[in-house]
Amino acid sequence: MATERALPNLWHATAPAAPRTAPLAGDLTVEVAIVGGGFTGLSAALHLAETGIRTAVIEARMIGFGGSGRNVGLVNAGMWVQPDDLIATLGAAAGNRLLDELGDGPSFVYDLVAKHGIECEAVRNGTLHMSVGAEGLKEIREREAQWKKRGAPVEVLSAEKAHALSGAEGFTGALLDRRAGTIQPLAYARGLARAALAAGAEIFTDTPLLAASRQGDLWNLKTPRGTVTARHVILATNAYGSLVTGVPWKEYRQELTILPYFQFATNPLPDNVAARILPERQGAWDTGLVMTSFRMDRQNRLIFGSIGRLDAIAAGTHRAFAARSVRKLFPYIGDFRFEHWWDGRIGMTTNNLPAMHVLAPNVVSISGYNGRGIAPGTVFGRALARHVTGDTSAIPLAETPVTPDPLRTLKSAFYHAGAQAKHFIDKRF
Repeated sequence: MATERALPNLWHATAPAAPRTAPLAGDLTVEVAIVGGGFTGLSAALHLAETGIRTAVIEARMIGFGGSGRNVGLVNAGMWVQPDDLIATLGAAAGNRLLDELGDGPSFVYDLVAKHGIECEAVRNGTLHMSVGAEGLKEIREREAQWKKRGAPVEVLSAEKAHALSGAEGFTGALLDRRAGTIQPLAYARGLARAALAAGAEIFTDTPLLAASRQGDLWNLKTPRGTVTARHVILATNAYGSLVTGVPWKEYRQELTILPYFQFATNPLPDNVAARILPERQGAWDTGLVMTSFRMDRQNRLIFGSIGRLDAIAAGTHRAFAARSVRKLFPYIGDFRFEHWWDGRIGMTTNNLPAMHVLAPNVVSISGYNGRGIAPGTVFGRALARHVTGDTSAIPLAETPVTPDPLRTLKSAFYHAGAQAKHFIDKRF
């Protein structure tokens, strides 16, 4: 993987300060050790600590370093896969249960935000899935029909209504999902960490997992300056499991294709302009082959994203594409500049659904959120907490063996190069 670079990430600039943490120094014994300080790991830690289970999180970098501090901040319901396709893949019983739990996922997130007083710019006015052309309109109409069969509050909007709610030009319609909303994702992750600490969990940052050994029915996890002994281990690293060379239990990464995604944020826009762009502050993304997204933050910044990595070669192409796209979508925007930009990794699976694995005795992981990390990560964190304390039916996924994707490296390279090529010519001539 490419070396992580320090980029001017808007979420880091505007999130409340993280709770105070430090590297692990010494030897610690807990009931559950969690590897990874993102949405999944922090949700698991919070729910374990609330039941009195001694829990420690070890995070290689800082709270929310991975996808939890880099994503768009859309709190979506369900998965990317359409409901009927999900049921066809998992079966009726398992599929319906997963759809029910993840359909209620945004409610769970916003309930936690309210319960713990998390300051994360939470807005719950829905999201807009914008349709590109006739095929895109057909797609969102099919999504509407499938979700409405399940009683979900979704609605396809006409091109005129989609324009009114988005302020954007050129779309043939939009699917409004009133279950969903937006948050400042890093602020949410830091809020979960603060709540977990208050409940009694321990969190150690700058504490990479280097090795693991089995001692009877306990695991001994080695870190640079200490060890954690635990009966159960939750691996919650997802697309960022490659940050530490030689980390144990890395085989699950062989089934993840890494999809890079970048974002650019403008300066705060004038009030009269900001009032026309997503006036109800829904977040939006489109049905395009190379997807784009856009949303606003509380300070009236427009945040535009698409597929690609901001490396030294591609960054200029993606920046120019973002600027052209913003001007075409919002021709009234006037002068603007990009003040922040960053990128991240999305872990994709071959069936576009998350996977649950038992990687060793009492070592469990869930990975592959396929671009839907916030609500599923929070939901699965709670489920993992219940699972390791004895509720074997808590996780709405069946355990499966790791199924390596031999083409994953090639596909990751194709996504990066293909997006760069398309962004070079798209909306250019």
